[in-house]
Amino acid sequence: MPIEILTVCTGNIVRSPLSELYLRLLLADLPVEVASAGTQPRPGEAMTDNACEIAAELGIPAPEIEAHQAQRLTEPVLAGRDLVLAMTRAHRKAVVELDPSLLRRAFTILEFARLSRHVTDAEIHEAATDAGDDPRARFQAALARVIAVRGTVDAPGDPTEDDVLDPAGRSWNTYETSMSQLLPAVEEVARVIRAALT
Repeated sequence: MPIEILTVCTGNIVRSPLSELYLRLLLADLPVEVASAGTQPRPGEAMTDNACEIAAELGIPAPEIEAHQAQRLTEPVLAGRDLVLAMTRAHRKAVVELDPSLLRRAFTILEFARLSRHVTDAEIHEAATDAGDDPRARFQAALARVIAVRGTVDAPGDPTEDDVLDPAGRSWNTYETSMSQLLPAVEEVARVIRAALT
């Protein structure tokens, strides 16, 4: 069975769809399914023009960019997810309130990247190999390895450092700042998954 990942922001028109599409692009050759949702979306809304431009620059095919429609974060959308990547601590809180079983599988994307940078490819691969051949079992073993870092890594002095800036309705400079936080974190998530599955 494929690994199921959900990315979550507010309107589901910038941060979470860009995370979804970029992660899907980076992991296109692996059994991974990625979706996104918003805590306060206007259902059916397209990505912002700036987000579409960034997606195109990342190499995401135009049909995938154009196909995006904002959807609301609900219990059915969360069901069966192996990993939920929220853009802020408030989004993560909304996820866990809807589905408390996701407590250990829901992170802000910056928190996940901050923790996983302390785990090497070799350590991830070793944990995954011990779990066998099933992709989900391999990923869960790798995730456990990342979670184990939580008690050994200092949390940021300013908790907002785990939140990705929301650029919706703001300047191009704000988009650039937001992407400088978001895109490296997406790449770090992809590294962990690739190390677990290959």
